[in-house]
Amino acid sequence: MNRPALWLLATMPGDPARPNEDFAGVLGSCAILLDGSGAPGDLPTGCVHGVPWFVRQLGARCLAQMAAGEPNEPLDGILATAITEVSALHQDTCDLQSPGTPSSVLVMARIGSETLDWLVLGDVALVVEDTSGGIEVITDQRMDKVAVNEYQAMLALPTGIPEHQAARIAYVRAQQPWRNRPGGYPVASTDPGAAVQAVTGSIPAKDALRAAMVSDGVTRFAEFGLGTWSDLLDILAAAGPGALFARIRTSESTDPRGKRWPRAKRHDDVGVVFWENQAQHTSRLPVPQRAA
Repeated sequence: MNRPALWLLATMPGDPARPNEDFAGVLGSCAILLDGSGAPGDLPTGCVHGVPWFVRQLGARCLAQMAAGEPNEPLDGILATAITEVSALHQDTCDLQSPGTPSSVLVMARIGSETLDWLVLGDVALVVEDTSGGIEVITDQRMDKVAVNEYQAMLALPTGIPEHQAARIAYVRAQQPWRNRPGGYPVASTDPGAAVQAVTGSIPAKDALRAAMVSDGVTRFAEFGLGTWSDLLDILAAAGPGALFARIRTSESTDPRGKRWPRAKRHDDVGVVFWENQAQHTSRLPVPQRAA
């Protein structure tokens, strides 16, 4: 990509005592953000490696193939190939048929000379602002349509108490069998066919001003009413991911039991990749007038 551009990326674990299951990467004009689906309460996964290993392996392969492939190579094909390759890495050591085998939601983006292409799979989000100031938020909420009763039962309990954790385990157990099944929801795991179920799209690159790829720990900024999507982009542009993460963590800490904002975890992993077309951004600024 020849246009000047700014990339920022960061992740932070929800609990410093547990491994971070978010992965963010940028290579050239390509980027990826994965939010691994870890199991609570040490539910069995059948995998000796774990979710953090899985997201690193999958993320690195997707990123390398995006950067090395043809500019118009479909992103779902890249994801399918990467899923197949990662499955081959641990099929001899792990039970890939386990309902809890590592999986991840993710967003991919590739900025070419003509288009900004994206792929979204799961409840991560891509926030794109065009040069007119319009904002589009692309996400995939199909997983919200399964295990609804178990999810509501979990949200009805205060976060942090044993009963909430038990309800969360029951929710995940009810949700897992629907992964990559008819009537369920697609995720990146062991089935390369999930890739063609992803949400994909593009806009002309010349129309893209800035974009953010965010995990569901970061979408709390909008869900909690801390600001608009435009505010989120402004914070990233002015102060970076750390400032955005701090606002979310402060709000979570004021509601430790989830009374105001019911949720599965008090603090979730947070991850973001931010891109700004600085040439386009500069062109929108007012031209200074020379003093008389």
